[in-house]
Amino acid sequence: MNRHDIAIEDFRYDPAQLRDHWLALAAGDYAAGHYNAMTISWGSYGQIWNKMFFQVFVRPTRYTFEFMERYNTFTLNAFAPEYKRALSIIGSKSGRDGDKLAEAGLHAEASLEVAAPCFAEANLVIECRKMYWQDIDNAHFLDATIEGSYPKKDYHRVYFGEILRVRQA
Repeated sequence: MNRHDIAIEDFRYDPAQLRDHWLALAAGDYAAGHYNAMTISWGSYGQIWNKMFFQVFVRPTRYTFEFMERYNTFTLNAFAPEYKRALSIIGSKSGRDGDKLAEAGLHAEASLEVAAPCFAEANLVIECRKMYWQDIDNAHFLDATIEGSYPKKDYHRVYFGEILRVRQA
């Protein structure tokens, strides 16, 4: 897909879209053929430490967690509505158990700024470098209903990724 660069200072994203329009988070090293992806429906976007960032949440039980820990970059990929089924596949199946990207009909390709892959079918690619992480600590929940998001006590790790490049179709 042909994409054009969007200046980071001109890019705008409404994280409320994540409820219905998931993003595919990809981490790893495309050139080495060592990467994985998953869907995300939680996240935030903004400015911190004088840098534009995207904040993503990954449970330690997810296969993608290993790639987020090992590699310094990740991409966020948005798709047209007709890819909802494909995103459902990569969000519900593990890359440990088979080639879920092939099953979903998605094709990884090299990103322009980071080692992590992006997807040929994506109409928006956000390339990020990790700059901070923090584990969710349930002792800090001020709203008791939040605990309901963790029936297995598998609290997310939060990653802040500095946005290095944005491309859109």
